[in-house]
Amino acid sequence: MTPNDLKSIIRTGLLSFPVTPFDADDNFNATAFSEHLEWLSAYPVAGLIVAGGTGELFSLTPAEVVEVVRTAKAQAGDAPILAGCGYGTKMACQMAKEIEAAGGDGILLLPHYLIGAPQDGIEAHIRAVCNATNMGVIVYNRGASRVTAEALERLANDCPNLIGFKDGTGDIDTVRRVTIKMGDRLSYIGGMPTHELFAQAYRGAGMATYSSAVFNFVPETALAFHAAFIAGDDATCDAMLRDFYYPFAAIRDRKTGYAVSAVKSGVRMRGFASGKVRTPLMDLTEDEDAMMRALIAGRG
Repeated sequence: MTPNDLKSIIRTGLLSFPVTPFDADDNFNATAFSEHLEWLSAYPVAGLIVAGGTGELFSLTPAEVVEVVRTAKAQAGDAPILAGCGYGTKMACQMAKEIEAAGGDGILLLPHYLIGAPQDGIEAHIRAVCNATNMGVIVYNRGASRVTAEALERLANDCPNLIGFKDGTGDIDTVRRVTIKMGDRLSYIGGMPTHELFAQAYRGAGMATYSSAVFNFVPETALAFHAAFIAGDDATCDAMLRDFYYPFAAIRDRKTGYAVSAVKSGVRMRGFASGKVRTPLMDLTEDEDAMMRALIAGRG
């Protein structure tokens, strides 16, 4: 799959982040991952981003990321497989090469690790990763790694395989500057935690699609919301926000990091072995698991 092919495909529908399941010994559980992906593969998506934020990239070893990609490629059918990639420049470049060798179709470049950096340093980091791979690269604007519209334009001119911009900052001003300046040169993906809460606002800023974490455990609901969003059916979106997404967000917001933990809980409620989250994240309590169970049951 060429970067341009991937750019076209990811514009067409919903994207999602599968969770990474761990076994009782805290190792990657490839069997459970395959079973979950087999279930999800019955639902149409424009791409799966494995080992991403919801997939706990920050807690995986580089070797585990490669194993996750290989497992996903063997199981996920026709859906493009992108992988999270991050940390410092040399590590990110090496990860990108190994993801490509494992059969990945593209990478989502997550923020570099820990330290703040000047804009020219962030630009050099993104350029180096793009130059390290033939795959399509999507920049994730979030945390310590926020690229300006001007830097993104220079990068797009220098790096043909830079195909996308994903925003998780909530900075609509920057998002709009990027979408106006870059036009059709990039694909744009909304990437706020539980992005359905922000999708309608982002649509006005030029982002026509987004990634959904709840697709992991309620794919029917995620696709129904996305269909209403694409159709401009705001009444249906509003009803689903009221009845499902805001109650989910209330559980998610009970503790820092629950944006991942609550999704893993939901996957367990649907009968799949997701395992625990890795520290420094923490799992939901029994009472909070019960809240998730009731929320899923209440979907009808």
